Amino acid sequence: MSSKQDLDLEISRVLKAPRDLVWKAWTDPSHLKEWWCPKPWTTEVLAFDLVPGGAFHTLMRGPDGGISDNPGSFLDVVPRSRIVWTTALVAQWRPADNPWLPMTAYITMEDEGEHTRYVARVLHKDKASCDQHEEMGFFDGWGTCITQLEAYAQSLK
Repeated sequence: MSSKQDLDLEISRVLKAPRDLVWKAWTDPSHLKEWWCPKPWTTEVLAFDLVPGGAFHTLMRGPDGGISDNPGSFLDVVPRSRIVWTTALVAQWRPADNPWLPMTAYITMEDEGEHTRYVARVLHKDKASCDQHEEMGFFDGWGTCITQLEAYAQSLK
């Protein structure tokens, strides 16, 4: 049996932007598409219903023609504090049709002085899935997106 640490990947960072702006950048689809995937990839937000059971679906396109289609669902939303979403379910809690990498992501935001403590923790069903996600470049990819989020939130001032 795997331990929690074997199944989770986590990045914690202090963003030099106030939490209200980080929240705004995360929860407005017109803002989310600006930082959601590592550039030069682009994001199209196909569904964004920020309530538990609401659809969360992004389509990412790479400069080489690659596509990453990511349907999912929000599980929990606490304004200005927490967003939990999954690729294992789609809208109205329906099971996803063979998600390529089933996972659940916990995003938390807390004030840290004038800045924001941002934590992204991703839970996987088993060690193999967690290892696969890490080998795909989780820390570089998600880290790049968090850096883009920080810069974008700063631009909203």
